[in-house]
Amino acid sequence: MSNATLFLTVFLTGLLLVVAGLGMAILLSPKSFNTQKGEPYECGIPTHGTSWMQFKAGYYLYAILYLMFDVEAIFLFPWATIVRELGVQGLTSIVFFLVILGLGLAYAWRKGVLQWK
Repeated sequence: MSNATLFLTVFLTGLLLVVAGLGMAILLSPKSFNTQKGEPYECGIPTHGTSWMQFKAGYYLYAILYLMFDVEAIFLFPWATIVRELGVQGLTSIVFFLVILGLGLAYAWRKGVLQWK
């Protein structure tokens, strides 16, 4: 089987599974219509005021810190699988990577970003 045939087979199989899943969900899902379903809400509580309210930047900073360390974990897993093949150069590069992340954490800690106010 050539690469193009394999790709086409996998692509069509994935497309078929997605269409089948969506079709089954549309056909089998319970149907009930009321006006309350169309209302926007957050956590089950109706919203008050406009949607252009200011919110604390702390949520944003926590999200950025989470992404920073999530990306770190994504980069560490492939590195851990081939660490023996990389040798000293691979070890120094990952240590450099971790030092930069540690400096970012220390900077955030120093600025008081990690304190919930």
